Amino acid sequence: MISNGFRTFTPKAVLFDMDGVIFDSMPNHARSWHKAMKQCGIEMTEDEAYEYEGMRGVETIKMKARQQWGRDISDEEAQRMYDLKTQYFAACPPTEKMAGVESLMKKIKDCNCIIGVVTGSGQHTLLDRLEQSFPGLLKKELMVTSMDVKRGKPNPEPYLAGLQKVGAEPWEAIVIENAPLGVRAAVAAHIFTIAVNTGPLPDQLLYDEGADIVLKNMAEVQHLWNQLFSK
Repeated sequence: MISNGFRTFTPKAVLFDMDGVIFDSMPNHARSWHKAMKQCGIEMTEDEAYEYEGMRGVETIKMKARQQWGRDISDEEAQRMYDLKTQYFAACPPTEKMAGVESLMKKIKDCNCIIGVVTGSGQHTLLDRLEQSFPGLLKKELMVTSMDVKRGKPNPEPYLAGLQKVGAEPWEAIVIENAPLGVRAAVAAHIFTIAVNTGPLPDQLLYDEGADIVLKNMAEVQHLWNQLFSK
């Protein structure tokens, strides 16, 4: 942390990923990806869904089709397949907030920091819940979704867009991520990145993508925040 100047830096904004960070939605996503892709003739395990998390859905499907079928598919074909995945996800039980995330957001807000959301998701069933589930903490105008960018994670474009929305420079923000591709995107945007490993992937994979810190859950993130920033 010292090498990054973190101890002497008081951020003005914190950018959260959504799936697996704000909502405990990744198990539903993983099952939905596996079922939909199997129906479409593409092999994709549930664990792979965690590896590709953060990438725009159509991009994920086009990549898997290229790998397994040896050809490029159109945006329209990929979108039809992603629509099937969306249908499976919509039929899943409602997802809960990640344990401790609301308490962490309140601590961040108490430090007069702006909270933004940067997600690769375009699932309206989740996006519509964000503002109403976190009243006074999250605002739609401070959210970046897959519909707001041309290039999704691991490209830095989503986090650069997030910086613009919250009015911060890279050195004035912190990212809280859980996905390898999301970490790569945040690091490419030159933002200090905390990875919270809420899935089945090894910690080292997150460190390999450039995470500055890897923690187990939101309670550990809040403990770190209290140590460094609470008054």
